[in-house]
Amino acid sequence: MRLTRTRTALLLALAVPALALSACSSGADTSAAGETSTAEGQRSLVVYSGRSEDLVGPIIEQFEQESGIDVRVRYANSIEMAAQLLEEGERTPAQVFLSQEAGALGALRDADLLVPLPEDIAGATDPRYNSTDDSWVSLTGRARVVVFDSQDLDAAEVPADVRDLTDPRWRGQVGFAPSNASFQSFVTAMRVLDGEAATEEWLNGLKANDAQIFPGNAPILEAVNTGALDLGLLNHYYWVTAAAEAGGPDAMRAGVRFGAPDTVSALVNVTGAGIMTGSEGSPEAEEFLRFLVGEQAQSYFVEETGEYSLLPGAPSPADVPTLDELNGPQLDYSELADLDGTVALLQKTGLI
Repeated sequence: MRLTRTRTALLLALAVPALALSACSSGADTSAAGETSTAEGQRSLVVYSGRSEDLVGPIIEQFEQESGIDVRVRYANSIEMAAQLLEEGERTPAQVFLSQEAGALGALRDADLLVPLPEDIAGATDPRYNSTDDSWVSLTGRARVVVFDSQDLDAAEVPADVRDLTDPRWRGQVGFAPSNASFQSFVTAMRVLDGEAATEEWLNGLKANDAQIFPGNAPILEAVNTGALDLGLLNHYYWVTAAAEAGGPDAMRAGVRFGAPDTVSALVNVTGAGIMTGSEGSPEAEEFLRFLVGEQAQSYFVEETGEYSLLPGAPSPADVPTLDELNGPQLDYSELADLDGTVALLQKTGLI
């Protein structure tokens, strides 16, 4: 495995000494070396997840019940988890990596830590959102949106272009989460689509306009929904699930504005998964990924977490446009691997 600039920079930038990685699902212990204590003859699988337990834990439990495979999961932020995997290298106990965004998968691909997936897995979801070399498969789509206080603003007043959020009109009234993996993936996409200089100018503009920094998407939505903030940048599914719990969009103070078509504002981030090099040909790892791209898991993500399924012809979540209606920018998701460049830019602008 070649030593990459991404590995070095990520480890330095994130300074991940000893992640608080939790084991879950079956309740059995996972040692620091990744050894499991399953009963003799019990099939098992070790998964590192950059997606939170509340989002993917239930579908992993369904997989366990149907397959008989004992799944041990370690959870952390996707970028932190990618740094952990880069540190462990080929010694990692992980067999599968689930990521919240494409960049972390790309970083592992560039370090030769992912193996090419079988065609029936790699080709299951829409090729527009997949890696170009079958090193990982996309699982779900998450549109970047602006939520707004509908009691104070009409949808037509809300910027469809995120670059307009630096307008003095919105001073102190925009919330965003620069440490969040999805926001960082969005910044990486902006660097690819609009260029480094334009992206830096936008980030500096947010800072100069006193945009409010939050630790994640959920508190941003809460601030807008309670009238404490006019606008917030987040993933669409936070709004979808909150609206469902409230009884529908009309019960929400927070409205949602999707981005202008064919611009970075209409970006659809993707979650994805790959198999680590030490587990090439693992029947358990492949069975797990086939389950994740199958109709049962994909329906779960649409109905329970409000994300877009990336299976061709799959239904969309409630109360949002279809992926085709969003008409996001043309983007090679393999180009989102430069996480270190994005982290460095966010540090340069003083946002993390």
